[in-house]
Order: sequence, then structure tokens, then C-alpha cells
Amino acid sequence: MNQPIEISIVIPVFNSCDSLKELLERIHNCLYNKYNYEVILVDDGSKDGSWQEIVRLKKTYPTSLRAASLKKNYGQHNAIMCGFSLSKGNFVVTMDDDLQHPPEEINKLIEKQRSIGAELVYGLPINKKHSSAKKMGSYFVRKTSKYFANNPNGEGSSFRLISKNIIERINERYFNNYVFIDEIIHWYTSDIALVDVEHHDRKIGKSGYSFFKLIKLYMDVFINYTANPLRIMIYGGLLSSVISFAFGAKFIIKKLISNVPLGYTSLIVSILFSTGIIMLCLGILGKYIFNLYQQQSGKPLYGIQKMI
Repeated sequence: MNQPIEISIVIPVFNSCDSLKELLERIHNCLYNKYNYEVILVDDGSKDGSWQEIVRLKKTYPTSLRAASLKKNYGQHNAIMCGFSLSKGNFVVTMDDDLQHPPEEINKLIEKQRSIGAELVYGLPINKKHSSAKKMGSYFVRKTSKYFANNPNGEGSSFRLISKNIIERINERYFNNYVFIDEIIHWYTSDIALVDVEHHDRKIGKSGYSFFKLIKLYMDVFINYTANPLRIMIYGGLLSSVISFAFGAKFIIKKLISNVPLGYTSLIVSILFSTGIIMLCLGILGKYIFNLYQQQSGKPLYGIQKMI
């Protein structure tokens, strides 16, 4: 009789052919004979032969390795959602494929969860080994997320342990084609623990997240998961109305009292200011409408091409 899976390790894979063998070896050495575990690799449209390497590694780890190849590149968070749907463990660990998260640190997540019973455990790097641009972007997104998203601590990491209870609820209820894992998880729990973990230099390749991609991610989360842009439109419109009224009153009073000619400058400034506000608001509304259209059209989170 098969024993139940205790730990599922979900790893999105993108152009990481050269690091997969070491990654699986270290996970196996770390967890073998300690936990009944499975590793789920989700190849997110790699172009470097990562899927062929996964197929070869399946022969070495026939029982503990499962994998899916997506039809195209859907993005890291969508690939993780695919891994969630395939996972069987009582707890799911998510981590990157580049060995910057040492597999040996998985034990810290498990021990922290067992000590306090938290539903979600984040492994926070003691000293991040990212580029300066990515550090700046990550810091900005993380620290400001507590003001606009459902993340009161402003902390998060792609190296995390999540209870099966949360995974099941996400799989059952989340169908939006835009995914940001940390925000979704925080919908279902506030029982969160943090633990310090090591973070190593990237050995192979380079990160797919530049500073500007992180800012784009920030804006997508800001619009897709909060109503704050609409609030900004309301308060910004109110403020601009007050300012416009004050300037208008000023010019009218000057005209009545001193008969000062208003000229075209004030008219042009007023038109440009109000038009800018209107175009910004229309852009925000257009983004919301586009997202609703995508959701109603049934655009899938991901598409699986092969599984082993």
C-alpha cells in the first residue's frame, strides 16, 4: 500500500537545462528517507532542451519525479498553478529552478511549520544574491504591497511552504487568467510564519525578471487585485475639480475687479490638465474592461502539452 505524500515540491522550469540534474540530486539527498515526497517540474515553454533533460531525469527518479510540459510560456505564477493542480502532498513547497534557493533549506520550512503549525511559511533570504536592479524592484514591490494588497506584513518569497488546505481551495475557486500567487494565498490565510534561509549566487544563466518587468508586475497586481486605481480616480477627479474651480474663481474675480484679460495661456493649461486626467481615467477603466473580457472569454491559466 502506497504511503501518502507528505511534501510536494513544485518548481517552474524555464531554460534551466543545466541546473536540473544538480537540483534534483540535492533535493533527493536532503529529503530521502526523511519524508515521502514528490517533485513536480513544470516546463514553462523552455527553448533550451529542459524538457528533454526532465525526461532523462525521470529514469533516475521514476517514483519521486513528475513533470508537465506547457504548450507555451504562460509565466512563472501560471506554471506554479499548474503544479498546484498536480500536487498530492499534505504540504506544497514552491521554489525556483536556478539553485539560488538551496534545496537543503527546505528542512527549515518544514521544521518551522511543525513547531508552530502555520498554514504558510515563507523562507526569507538572509542576504539576497540578486542584481542591484532586481533587488530595488523586489524591495519596492514587497514594501509597498502592504499598502495596496492583502499583505499586511509586506513580506513574501517564491520559496514557501503552503498547507494542502489552502492549495485545495485555490484549485477549486480560482479561475482568473491573471495570477499572482502571494496575493491569492493571502486571501485564504493570515496564519503566516517567516524563517531565515540562505540565498546563493546564480550559477547558470540570468534572471527573467528585470527591474522594469518587476514594475510591470507591480502595476498588474495593483490593477488586478485591488480597487485602489478606481479610488485614485475618484479622489484625483475631486481634487482636480477643486483646483480647477479655485483657478477659475481667481481669474473671474480678477476679470470683474481689475478687468485683467485672461488670455489663452490659462485656457490651454486648463484644457491640458483636465484632458490628462480624463485620459488617465479612461486608460484605467479600459484595463479593467479588458481584464473582464479576458475572464469572460474563458482564457485558460495554462495548457498542458505533455506529462510524465
